[in-house]
Amino acid sequence: MRLCCRVRRAVFAIAIAAALPAGRAVACTDLAQAPTTRWSLVTAGGVSWLATPCGQQFLSLGVNVLDGGYPYRQKDGKVYYSWTAFVPSLEAWAGETHRRLASWGFNSAGGWSLEPRELRLPTIINLELGRNAKFHWFDPFAPETEARMMALARKLVAPYRDSPYRIGYFSDNEVGWWAGALFWFYSMKPASSATKQHWVETLRRHYANDWHRFTADFVPPQGVDSWSRLLAATRMTRMRPGGAGIKVVRQWCGVVAHHYYALASRAIRAADPNALYFGDRLPIYYDPAAVRAMAPYVDAIATNYNVDASDGWIADYFFDGLRKLSGGKPVLVSEWFFAARQNRTGNRNNGHLMTVETQAERAAGAAAATENFAAIPEVIGAHWFQYYDHPKGGRPDGEDYDFGLVDINNEPYRRLTSALALANRRAYEIHAKATVPSARSADVVIPRAEIKLGLRSLADWPKPASLLPRLTASPGAVEFGEVYLSWSERGLQLATIGQDYFDIDLLAYHGAFPLIDAYRVELGVDLGSGPRRFTLFFIPPRTKIHDWPEMVAELCAGAAPQAIAHGCTSVAGARAVYFGADQPRIIAEALVPWSALGGTSPTAGTPVRVEAAVTSWDRDRWMSLSGLPPERAMRDPADWRRMRLGDGARLIEGTPVLPTHIHG
Repeated sequence: MRLCCRVRRAVFAIAIAAALPAGRAVACTDLAQAPTTRWSLVTAGGVSWLATPCGQQFLSLGVNVLDGGYPYRQKDGKVYYSWTAFVPSLEAWAGETHRRLASWGFNSAGGWSLEPRELRLPTIINLELGRNAKFHWFDPFAPETEARMMALARKLVAPYRDSPYRIGYFSDNEVGWWAGALFWFYSMKPASSATKQHWVETLRRHYANDWHRFTADFVPPQGVDSWSRLLAATRMTRMRPGGAGIKVVRQWCGVVAHHYYALASRAIRAADPNALYFGDRLPIYYDPAAVRAMAPYVDAIATNYNVDASDGWIADYFFDGLRKLSGGKPVLVSEWFFAARQNRTGNRNNGHLMTVETQAERAAGAAAATENFAAIPEVIGAHWFQYYDHPKGGRPDGEDYDFGLVDINNEPYRRLTSALALANRRAYEIHAKATVPSARSADVVIPRAEIKLGLRSLADWPKPASLLPRLTASPGAVEFGEVYLSWSERGLQLATIGQDYFDIDLLAYHGAFPLIDAYRVELGVDLGSGPRRFTLFFIPPRTKIHDWPEMVAELCAGAAPQAIAHGCTSVAGARAVYFGADQPRIIAEALVPWSALGGTSPTAGTPVRVEAAVTSWDRDRWMSLSGLPPERAMRDPADWRRMRLGDGARLIEGTPVLPTHIHG
């Protein structure tokens, strides 16, 4: 998300010690008196923390967009949040906001906030270094790119470098590392482009200079039949369906990302050696190649996050994957949010980001999410987006959400702020006791639950109880999703949360989307009457209508190779629901009726064998319950995991089925 406007000046004082647990020893009581401007990272008992220049452990509970709002109240028929409508000066606004944030348990500022020298609030600054230096979508490997980034970094950090309130920097916002787009975009650059030259060299190395191996995976422009002509071509090179081209597409993403993080780190550290570097605020998705490229250069990984269910549920796979890819680097949740359709501003909530019906649901879900973030040992903070609602009528770029702690009339959403105040004050204690989630026990019980398919929400799922043991990823990969199972009188219910990016322009195909390259979830079930296999395919549209593709979830009888070879055979009485607007986050649920599983409704205690496997777009990677490749896993029922049907939503190790809700 990008802010259209910034207001530059304020005086914003806050006592850091007030945000820390009572009794914690400190070296100084005010950051203005700190002996250094250097923030650092520490680990205590396996838990990551920021450390202030005063030597305090610090969990950054921040708010984005602490800037006073827009310089105008009304424009083009829209009503905007603006300090000019509420108080006589920006200084007065800062004082009021300081008191509010402190009472709500917030202790820092996130992106697009006033300068820390003015705020006197610990702040992480978004520089937009790569964008302003024309790294992205220009010619990043051109020799002059590094010089531009070095010079620009010195200029951008100059207002902040001597402030003890400056924690560090984001180099950019939501670069994304969209591997498919990175590949085909640079395929169209001229031969004079240094980046195009790197692109061709990457392909030649990957295919050992064998042109025929390359064209088995890719469709070059018409008339291009050699490496030299590929370098000169300015039309798009696309991936061939059924091939293995995605491997080099991911590799190219890693090449560009590695170059970016190396340059950004070098530039920022030269300009401000005492600052921490948090990367580029990953969007609500990450590319594994980009995270691997990032890890050596950042102090902590910043990622934005769209909460996985309206009750505040956080999917474990996402942070476990970051943990494995980065070697356990600390993580800052640089942006998270909750919106409600019931709001005083009149926001339409016009997209795919977390939205609930009422302010009561918003308060409960946001408070639970705060505590769930705090329970992740690598998380060193979470920043709420944003302080005030989007304008009535939407931002100039069209985004229109009830994201604010306050509405456009500067009135707090009191249910929300009361719930967050309690959760924020609990967060330190929760974080101090955080541990990596343990593996599910060998005795896996599938809970009984009445799920209302079609609500496009996982809030009614008993998620801790129904979550299957962590899936084992293919060699060299990390898990990219998770699977849930429950049952009712109607049948077996499946839900999945995952992430993987599909680029509509990358794959060269005609007619129906080739199922061989579809993202899919396979399920094998044996209730005693013989094994049954099902595949849930995700089918993207041919053209992109919105910022997200409106995909279709299609449940087919049989394992994936059967549907790929002969077409999808529908399952009588089954239903699949794709939640929509989540790609590259993929969330769906499905019902498989008992009739399709070989009999009538079973009873609690019934033994069952289960296998689950997920394959990414273009078969780049897979994961399964057994750790076997999906085709083999589905073929061998003897390897399927023994489970049994439970009675109700079973508790796991004494914890509630859903996260604790705090009602404001």
